Amino acid sequence: MTTADTNAPTNAGPSGNPKRKKALTILSVAVLAGLAIGGYEYVLGTRSEATDNAYVQGNVIQITPQIGGTVTAILADDTDYVKAGQPLVKLDTADAKVLLDQAEANLGQAVRQVRTLYANNSTLNAQIALRQNDIARAQTDVERAADDLKRRQALAGNGAVSKEELNHAQSQLAAAQTALASAKAGVLTAEQQLSSNQAMTAGTTVESHPSVQAAAAKVREAYLALHRATLPAPVDGHVAKRTVQLGQRVAAGTPVMSLVALNELWVDANFKEVQLRNIRIGQPVRLTADLYGKKVEFKGTVAGLAAGTGAAFALLPAQNATGNWIKVVQRVPVRIALDAQELAKNPLRVGLSMEVEVDTRDQSGKTLAEGSHVNTPAQTTVYAALEDAANAEITKVIARNMARAHP
Repeated sequence: MTTADTNAPTNAGPSGNPKRKKALTILSVAVLAGLAIGGYEYVLGTRSEATDNAYVQGNVIQITPQIGGTVTAILADDTDYVKAGQPLVKLDTADAKVLLDQAEANLGQAVRQVRTLYANNSTLNAQIALRQNDIARAQTDVERAADDLKRRQALAGNGAVSKEELNHAQSQLAAAQTALASAKAGVLTAEQQLSSNQAMTAGTTVESHPSVQAAAAKVREAYLALHRATLPAPVDGHVAKRTVQLGQRVAAGTPVMSLVALNELWVDANFKEVQLRNIRIGQPVRLTADLYGKKVEFKGTVAGLAAGTGAAFALLPAQNATGNWIKVVQRVPVRIALDAQELAKNPLRVGLSMEVEVDTRDQSGKTLAEGSHVNTPAQTTVYAALEDAANAEITKVIARNMARAHP
């Protein structure tokens, strides 16, 4: 054996060291993983914003009486589903009925009084014609008395007419002249009475006369008060938070129960202010509810961003101008519209927790809403029907008092 053979190395290179090779492999995998995570955050992570600070919201409608009264019936209870116009609560109507009867009687009396005014126009016209006939007759009497006096005065110089007869003729002329003046005054008085009466009826009819309209307004008020003793549901929804009890005396405006329209819900997602830079109106949203878990996914759309942070509208707003100030990341509510068909299939409740993820790739939308709603956000026609019924009742009362009595 030579010296060179005895001094040959037993390990030819680093590839022959398994520990070092394993360490290099682990390091390479870690670097690649880091690059992959960084690439995802850069490429995909900026394409969405997510939060679990989101809750279902809806229109919680307070049912309040428009008049005061004693509760006589409760027609709907918590969890009940009611349709728009369905009675919920009834109040005592005894006093309201009395007021309505009085108002209808006053309206009938007003109609008959106004009818009398219109009838007086014809009567006063007839009186004017009669007074004018009196003037013509008195004028004739004056002319005849004047002729008689003139003839007697011509005969008085011959002694053919006594002084007494002459005085009598003069008295007749004076009486005729007085009657003529009285007839003229009667015509003037009748004309003034007609003018006064016409001023109260000109440009109007019995139905539109101010006196009738004033009485009709009282009937409308009493009719509405009577029928407002029944509290209807303004929209379709579920009853919640009933507080009213039988026999309870409630004042106008006192909440008696709430009504929630579960088919018109939305989600308020409270994003951090640093998350809002990429959120736009109209972006698609994926949502899951704790109620159903991940197996049920809702699709939504960003409907708008609030005009201020939650702290700005809090009952006790933060006083950040104080000396002991600590910066807190603020959150802004983002309103997310839900699909009505998905809500019907998987109903939600007001206040439920939601997890929200907004797809922010489309940046073409606005951050603030422009213009106004094309459709009215909320409306009801329940109360309009009551006003129409009140007008129909007024028409009936007027017609009943306009009818002429048959002989």
